[in-house]
Amino acid sequence: MNSSAFIQKVTEYLAELYPDHDNTLLKDQCLAAMEITEIGSVPEVREDYWSCEEVVLITYADSVTSDSKTPLETLKHFADQYLSGRISTIHILPFFSYSSDDGFSVIDYSVVNQSHGDWDQIEAIGENFKLMGDVVLNHCSARSLWFENFKEGRNPGKDFFITVKPDVALNEVVRPRTTDLLRPTRTILGEVFVWCTFSHDQVDLNFKNPVVLVEFLKIIRRYLEHRISWFRLDAVGFLWKELGTSCINLPKTHLIIKLIRLLVENRSEDAIIITETNVPILENLSYFGDQDEAHLIYNFSLPPLLINTLITGDATQLKRWMMTMPSAKMGNAYFNFLASHDGVGLRPVEGLLSTAELKNLTDTMVEFGGRLSYRATQSETDQPYEINIALWDALAGTDKQGKDDFQFERFICAHAILLALEGIPAIYIHSLLATKNDHSRVENTGNLRSINRHIWDQDELELHLGNRESHHRKVLVRLLELIQTRKQQKAFHPNATMLTLSLGSGLLGFWRQSLDREQKIFAIFNISKEMRTLPMETLNLTIKQRWIDLISGVDFIDRSGTLELGPYDFLWIGNQK
Repeated sequence: MNSSAFIQKVTEYLAELYPDHDNTLLKDQCLAAMEITEIGSVPEVREDYWSCEEVVLITYADSVTSDSKTPLETLKHFADQYLSGRISTIHILPFFSYSSDDGFSVIDYSVVNQSHGDWDQIEAIGENFKLMGDVVLNHCSARSLWFENFKEGRNPGKDFFITVKPDVALNEVVRPRTTDLLRPTRTILGEVFVWCTFSHDQVDLNFKNPVVLVEFLKIIRRYLEHRISWFRLDAVGFLWKELGTSCINLPKTHLIIKLIRLLVENRSEDAIIITETNVPILENLSYFGDQDEAHLIYNFSLPPLLINTLITGDATQLKRWMMTMPSAKMGNAYFNFLASHDGVGLRPVEGLLSTAELKNLTDTMVEFGGRLSYRATQSETDQPYEINIALWDALAGTDKQGKDDFQFERFICAHAILLALEGIPAIYIHSLLATKNDHSRVENTGNLRSINRHIWDQDELELHLGNRESHHRKVLVRLLELIQTRKQQKAFHPNATMLTLSLGSGLLGFWRQSLDREQKIFAIFNISKEMRTLPMETLNLTIKQRWIDLISGVDFIDRSGTLELGPYDFLWIGNQK
């Protein structure tokens, strides 16, 4: 796309979004916000955004703390010591000043939270790792300058928020919370009711006002200036509101994402857009657009389906889902994860798990120490929205027999699946460290999600990681070994071909082939606590090539025999020249 086509596209998007505004002026304001002075051609969709070496760590700035260093300095020390050469990208969850929700209620997008560190320390982490940052663009803190100005009738902020009369029907609005949608707020003009999708401390921004869009383009430019090149658009599906609709996944939300991508890519060819949309599958897939929206989309169906698979010992529903998922086009990829700072979302398994299966899953998670969050619906009863639990505890046992002695094996098997699937794997720091449920933090914060947001003391963590008997050390060592093996396999490129194998309900298997078709890998997993066998002939290993287990190095010379897999054993069988 040449420069004139770029300008034309920007203007077209703005005209659709803001038909009553001067779009030439808006275009100039958007370019100025991004400091785009020399307009070049926008790159075509590329095939080299990522490789098989791409593995992401998800962490808070203060997931590990020390008395002698700031949290960001401590994070850099941890990452440099343990993750260098393994992890390619670090997603640092919101690190700005905030008032609630562990950073997702942002007070000031321009200033790093002083208790975390400063911009220089963010950049220092970016010397050895690519950086992903959150653009929390649906809402901001009720304590922000913007909202204070809104109440006083001043700019910036006067027209930044959405007000609705309390008698307006809002029953169609889809929300992830059970709190009241509207927040009574006293302003200089009297009491108004402000839209709050998530909490009354998180007031939704009004993107019908183009000034709000321009302000966020300035924020994104600032990220780029501080080495952040991957942009996670938080809760982006709720961005645009129209009364009389569900107010989620609306067409103008998609237009804003297209516009952001177009501008960001013009400023930096390395920029990656990731949409965080915890919604059913088809809605989630729509955020790829026509390869002009998100580069990556969160694979939200994977965590609940894989946990369900491993606690039931039945891969039927997981395989059914895998076989229906379309391969991402080159230039797009799935962002695969099993755990994050949030809970395990349940909306993405609507239509995938039956009511009975969903109840069995949630009941088992509660038995293993988890909690349930609910969302408001039009029915008489609220629906479970997410499971709040640490992944280590979620995989503590099975649904029928409860906790058992296979927690470590089950946990590693889950991540071996994650690392082998089509897409880019992302591992939450508390999964990498096998952190347990933090019930005391839930009691202290009143936030159910705090159960999986433990804050480690660096000295205590080092003691665990130095103890060969500690499950924290065992998990970290094993996962880093698997990551290192994964990074060497061309067939694990995020866009390499994947085909699901039919191996019965107790085994999960899929076949990967590298983009150049030279490497093939059969990934086989026993997802149960029972011994499983598999005839070698089932895999159709070609005669002229050598086949080995890439993990153990075992050579499969005799292909007429039977594979034996113990509880939660797995193989990555690859061809060698």
